[in-house]
Amino acid sequence: MANTILIGAQWGDEGKGKIIDVLTTDADIVVRSQGGNNAGHTVIHGGKKYILHLIPSGILRRGKVCVIGNGVVVDPVALVKEIDGLRKLGVKIGRNLLLSDAAHLVLPYHRALDEQRELRKGVTKIGTTKRGIGPAYGDKAARTGLRVSDLMQPTLFSKKLEAKMRENNAILRALGAEPNDFREVNQQYLAAGVALAPFVANTVVYLHRALQSGREILFEGAQGTFLDIDHGTYPFVTSSNTTAGGA
Repeated sequence: MANTILIGAQWGDEGKGKIIDVLTTDADIVVRSQGGNNAGHTVIHGGKKYILHLIPSGILRRGKVCVIGNGVVVDPVALVKEIDGLRKLGVKIGRNLLLSDAAHLVLPYHRALDEQRELRKGVTKIGTTKRGIGPAYGDKAARTGLRVSDLMQPTLFSKKLEAKMRENNAILRALGAEPNDFREVNQQYLAAGVALAPFVANTVVYLHRALQSGREILFEGAQGTFLDIDHGTYPFVTSSNTTAGGA
């Protein structure tokens, strides 16, 4: 059965949020496959306005399963805030949300590095959102990133985080920036991990089984074609594949 992919044809802000709510009507599963909380979809549903950054728009419709895939870089603290915000608006979130255990994490040092690098570019800056997306994808490509699966193992996560923070704090000091406090970050992220644990799953297996059973899957793209890391207006692009290949 064919799947549907919603992709922006330009540099984002094409109005994807205005049509995604219509497309979710016919979908069983809605998937975010790339990007992070640098993206934003504004959806009007049932007369209410919702702003979504990480959670797929299908969360606003009953009977839909929403998946945050392994290609997304996730700020767990931001995700918990988004879930809490939606719940306050009356949105039910439980088994209808899945978070890939293989998704990489955005950490405070990613945001700090993002900001410092942008500041040093002066007139050549690319307009980053300073949310750490690029540095997080950089760690993923370098095979040094932390993943959601690490966050589910507190002792292992703390050990890995401490090592990564020593390395990145040294870089931040060299750039003249304030280093991050390990205890504060560790406590904050472990708390987010506890809150997110019920949603964590092997989403690759889940989606393959869904395909085999003939369920309709809608991939909700973020940004736009010209922001694709490979096919866009480089270097004025994002750090992920925003075209169909990114799904």
